[in-house]
Amino acid sequence: MAGGSREKTRAVIVVACFVAAISGAILLRRLRKRSRSRSRSPKIGGCSIEEKPQEKFKRVLADNSYSPFKHLKRDDKGSPTELHPYEEEITHLLQNPPVLPDFVSDNANAPLDMSGSYTWVDTEPQLKSLAGILSGEKVFAVDTEQHSFRSFLGFTALMQISTVKEDFLIDTIALHDVMDILRPVFADPSICKVFHGADNDVIWLQRDFHIYVVNMFDTAKACEILSKPQKSLAYLLEVYCGVITDKTLQREDWRIRPLSMEMIKYARCDAHYLLYIANCLSSELHSKNTSETSSFSGDKLNFFFEASRRSNAVCMQLYTKETEPSPGTSAATSIFSRTFNQKLDLAKVSELKEMIWKLCAWRDLMARIHDESLRYVLSDQSISALAVKLPKVPQQIYGTMTESPSPIVVSHIDELHNLLKNSNLSIDDLFDNILEMRLDPVGCCPLSAYNYALLSQLSSKRGDMFNFSLSGSEKVAQTGSKRASRELFIKKFSCKSPVYHNCRIYASDGRLLCYCDRKKLEWYLQRDLAKMVENDPPAIVLLFEPKGRPDDEDNDFYIQSKRNICVSCGEEKHYIRYRIIPSCYRMHFPEHLKSHRSHDIVLLCVDCHEKAHKAAERYKRKVAEEFGVPLFVQKIVDSGEEKVIASIGLTNNKNSNDGGKGVSPLHLRTAAMALLRHGSSMPSERRDQLMETVKAYYGGREVSEKDLESALLVGMNPNERRRFGKKKGLPLTLDYKSTTLIKNGFPSNIGNGENNGHNNISYSDNHHNNDSSEACEVGVLESDRRLSLLGHGPHGKLVVEQLLEKYGDEGILQFCQKWREVFVEALQPQFLPGGWNIKHSGKRDFGDYSVYNPTKKV
Repeated sequence: MAGGSREKTRAVIVVACFVAAISGAILLRRLRKRSRSRSRSPKIGGCSIEEKPQEKFKRVLADNSYSPFKHLKRDDKGSPTELHPYEEEITHLLQNPPVLPDFVSDNANAPLDMSGSYTWVDTEPQLKSLAGILSGEKVFAVDTEQHSFRSFLGFTALMQISTVKEDFLIDTIALHDVMDILRPVFADPSICKVFHGADNDVIWLQRDFHIYVVNMFDTAKACEILSKPQKSLAYLLEVYCGVITDKTLQREDWRIRPLSMEMIKYARCDAHYLLYIANCLSSELHSKNTSETSSFSGDKLNFFFEASRRSNAVCMQLYTKETEPSPGTSAATSIFSRTFNQKLDLAKVSELKEMIWKLCAWRDLMARIHDESLRYVLSDQSISALAVKLPKVPQQIYGTMTESPSPIVVSHIDELHNLLKNSNLSIDDLFDNILEMRLDPVGCCPLSAYNYALLSQLSSKRGDMFNFSLSGSEKVAQTGSKRASRELFIKKFSCKSPVYHNCRIYASDGRLLCYCDRKKLEWYLQRDLAKMVENDPPAIVLLFEPKGRPDDEDNDFYIQSKRNICVSCGEEKHYIRYRIIPSCYRMHFPEHLKSHRSHDIVLLCVDCHEKAHKAAERYKRKVAEEFGVPLFVQKIVDSGEEKVIASIGLTNNKNSNDGGKGVSPLHLRTAAMALLRHGSSMPSERRDQLMETVKAYYGGREVSEKDLESALLVGMNPNERRRFGKKKGLPLTLDYKSTTLIKNGFPSNIGNGENNGHNNISYSDNHHNNDSSEACEVGVLESDRRLSLLGHGPHGKLVVEQLLEKYGDEGILQFCQKWREVFVEALQPQFLPGGWNIKHSGKRDFGDYSVYNPTKKV
């Protein structure tokens, strides 16, 4: 019995050991799996960073280094990479717009049905098949969804393409490295690509895939030409298709897979209806030409041609990285100017500037290494708070920040702590620490396609890049900012297509009347007022006798062809329109002295433009002093009624009837915006100071958030208010208030004394020591309601009124001549068009068919 008992005991022990071994193995595997899982997730106090889909990309065209982006170099063209690889094809389309395509084929109602299936494309064979399908189409619609929050430069997360028959959703994350399969289709000038608001899509496709769009129809450009009340895609979907979309889905995380059904429906919707919308808009463009009976067949598509030209001008854009010689300088300058009082003592200013720059440089470096956005790593508000409080221990850093710490901050908390507590610590020292301790196989800064070039670059050049001594920082910032500003200015404002088309208009007797652009030519053609006589370059003959002829008036400027170059230095690569007579004056000239007068609008390169602008600003100040009319409205104050009192007089004027209250409209707007956006996170001292500025406008009373929103709009004209509200996305519902303008300088008598709900202007002649009680309130013209108080408009209006009152038209002509002298003296232009003359007369008579003829209008 005892032996049997022992055998049983041994068996139990063996089984128990076996079970324990199995359990241990299972537990060990679970622990290893959990460990691997944790290594891919954020961990407070550790050094682990979340795995992101872009880390699997093997081919990255735009990495996070400071090197410029390299564009596609076509073997068949041999063009340098700084030029558009398809410039020749796009230029041809700009000069010879394609004919109106059939956007929706035979069944015009088919695109309205989205009940059918779609094709999800996530394999290379599927993508090649799609390229084959699209190559057989004449037109297809395109849209993209981007992700930027968890990426430094951002990347395309989804592409939607729709033909008349089918919708395709392309997983650009899974197919990132082979998306160039679609490049030939997008670059084919015989296939029209329909986008909506393509300005960003065009450069994003270049950045991620070297895909360049050639031959595009942008429905947003069509909306501009048709003067639609809105040009958003949501508006077009509702009006033409009866579809309501939730545009908040645009901000969803488009990296996630699989996409939710709601996101799929949204993505399909953006491209699916676009061909139908394009067809509707093109029909309206056609109707806009033929609304007035015209027998000339060549002018029927001119509005569509203009939409096509504007669309293809967008295709000429080239993606560029935003770089600066000293990383973080621009952000630091912006944060300091927006947050801190400029009246701080010099020592405090220097300390704050240097610490803010170091934090911005550290943030920039971390964002590039980890491929994260700046705002994900560390917000501007947190940088301000950290620079002011300089927390002593890591836990205080977390408490000082205005948002939850990102995994980047957590994993690099030691470096950030050292940076804050040691004012002598340089970014170079921090970088050395990162290079030695963090960039290892299990470190929190793993090498990737995004940071390899950056780290190599910094290892050899960082001594020149991370340089911020207080004595030299302003030079570094100024140089970098100037270069970046120049490139941005050129990209944003330079003309995307030739300005002068050098089309010709002849009188019936064959005499040349003028050179003009296509738009003016088509104006005559669509009204049967002319006939086409030549096509290249275009020329027309008028079918009526014009009012006057340039050569009869001894004025040959308008019968000279003009070159698309800078009139000062001859630069041909880029140019910007420049108005020799500033708009703030010219907009108030009588119609017969300004309409259709191109003599004083010239082309300048960005450098000459800057030089001319500086000279013009200097002369404006001289005009302000000579006429006693300051350049800006000095004070505005809420009267408590449906009226805003504005003073354009001197700020130290003691006789004005505003009771010493009020504030500059520019200061009011800046203060209100800062309080609405950052009031809860800014230092209390700065917040109180800005609040006092707003209170000065409201007469010292307490202000609410609604008051702040209203203050943003004060002084804006209706167009400025619409643009501002749309850009900022704020609930700006303030009704337009009339304005009482108190002017110190000279009296003016205009209008008829009636108040039709427009601006009321009150003038007091304090400049000549008259008592302010003599101020009288008079009504003004309708146009004054659209006059902005934020710029030089009020100044220009009062100057022109004085000139007309004292000297009439001759005073305006002499005023213009002086401005031309200022322009010539500043630039010494070498390439002015033939016939340009300082003493040019702007006078003109209007013919029977002119829209400016007061008695006869077409």
